[in-house]
Formats: sequence, C-alpha cells, structure tokens
Amino acid sequence: MVDQLPKPEAPRLITVANQKGGVGKTTSSVNLASGLAMLGSKVLVIDLDPQGNASTALGVEHRAGTTSSYELLIGEASAEEAIQQSTAHENLFCIPATIDLAGAEIELVSLVRREYRLHDALRNSSFLEKNDFDYVLIDCPPSLGLLTINAMTAVDEVLIPIQCEYYALEGVGQLLNNISMIRQHLNPNLHISAILLTMYDARTKLSEQVATEVREHFGDVVLGNIIPRSIKVSEAPGFGQSVLNYDPTSRGAAAYFDAVIEFATRGDYQPVEATGPIGVSPETAKRLAAEAER
Repeated sequence: MVDQLPKPEAPRLITVANQKGGVGKTTSSVNLASGLAMLGSKVLVIDLDPQGNASTALGVEHRAGTTSSYELLIGEASAEEAIQQSTAHENLFCIPATIDLAGAEIELVSLVRREYRLHDALRNSSFLEKNDFDYVLIDCPPSLGLLTINAMTAVDEVLIPIQCEYYALEGVGQLLNNISMIRQHLNPNLHISAILLTMYDARTKLSEQVATEVREHFGDVVLGNIIPRSIKVSEAPGFGQSVLNYDPTSRGAAAYFDAVIEFATRGDYQPVEATGPIGVSPETAKRLAAEAER
C-alpha cells in the first residue's frame, strides 16, 4: 500500500472533460482529488460546472454571491480570493462554482482574451507558485463552450472518463476534434494523459466489450484500473462527500484509490507512438472523427 505519492516536478494541471453527461466526470474529479490529497499531495479543484456538484462534494460554500470561478473568469476576483479549503481533507482546496456561472458563456464572448481568462488567472500570476499545489483538477460542464475551452487552455492534460455502457464512444470523436483544434490554435501543450473507464458492471458482457473497445481505440493511455458500478459511489454525492470519505472500505472507494495511485505514479503519460496532436494515434483520431460525422 502506498502511503504517500511522489511530488511531481511541476504542478500538474488537468481538465476532466467529456461533453456527454452522466459518465462520472464530476464523481471522478472529486474522488481523484480526494485520493491525491489523502496520499499527501496538495490539490486544488476548480469547479467550472454551474451545477456546482463538485463544490457540494468537497464541502465548500457555493451559494449565490459566494466568490467563485465566475468572478475569477470575468476578472472581479483573484484565485486567492476565490479559493476555499475543503472539509474533505486539509490538503484539498476548491474554487467553487455558483449559479452565476450559468450566464458566464454569454458574458465571456465580449471580454478580451475570452479563451484565456482562466489561464491568465492561474498562470499569469504567482498563485500556483505561492500555494505550491501538486495537482490542479478542473471539473467542466458537459458541453464544449467557452467554459470548457477556458479549462483546456489553462492546462496541459485532459483526463476523459468513459462509461462502460451503450454508446460509450458517442460524442468522443467530437471531443477529440475539439481537443485537436484547441491544441492547434490555442494551446499547443494540450494532450490526453489518461482515460478512465467508469460504471463497469462485471455481471454483464457489455461492460467487458466496451472496455475492450475503448482499449483498442486508445491503447495504453487508458488506465488499467476500472471504476465499478457501485451503490456507494452513487450514494456519496447525496451526503455531500466523495466516496473515499463516505465509505473508504467500499469497492468503489478502493477502485478510485487504486486509480489515483496509478495516475500519479505513471506521471504525465504521453505515448511515444502517438504522433497525432491529441495523445492518441492519428488512425484512432481519424476513425473517431469519421464516426462523429455520420
């Protein structure tokens, strides 16, 4: 059992994204963040989803009027002013989302450097260095608007949760196209560093088939540890907690804990054989793009 993770050489900035809803995106964001914090890393979660579910799970205030990621994006507050300590762990911090964020897509359109508002707030200041974060995870809304674009211009890595159910790859081709375009025009460092399989049901042949298909598409960028479908994982958000805090002995908690260790110890994964612009092979990118256009 790993008691403490090695400290990365530089802060790892990761966007957790999938334009398809219900794939375990927010659940994965808060559980990976909680696991990293429990293993000694200093972690920041930035909630860019107007629903604020990550903020709820991390136990931070996010009522209307709370200084949040909305004020950060429109330039009315600094990251230092918006950050709160999570009740989940002393190493875990959050910049919450409030309902105000719902209108941010429209407001951002007229702002200078509208695609780089989050990048500038994090990287063009001493915030990251001053706070010595090991990991910054950004939880995105299930869409590909300006909020998600801001998340992707601010980071180097993208982690994509994919559920082991019907239509698992639906929309992934379009997501890859968008990541590729953002890399080409806005952020040349952006790449997929991990794909996490979620909602795996060992009782069904379907889950096994989907997992196999995803591994055939993406190869070793897919984490070896899979998150099972779990009642405890589903229950935890109702209690405003990650499953690692809600029931650390459950199967779901153990799976997320193992995924955290794998993700952290293998570092920022960039497959050598993937010469395409998004962290997967050009053949895979073309095939999924073709599927997205059908």
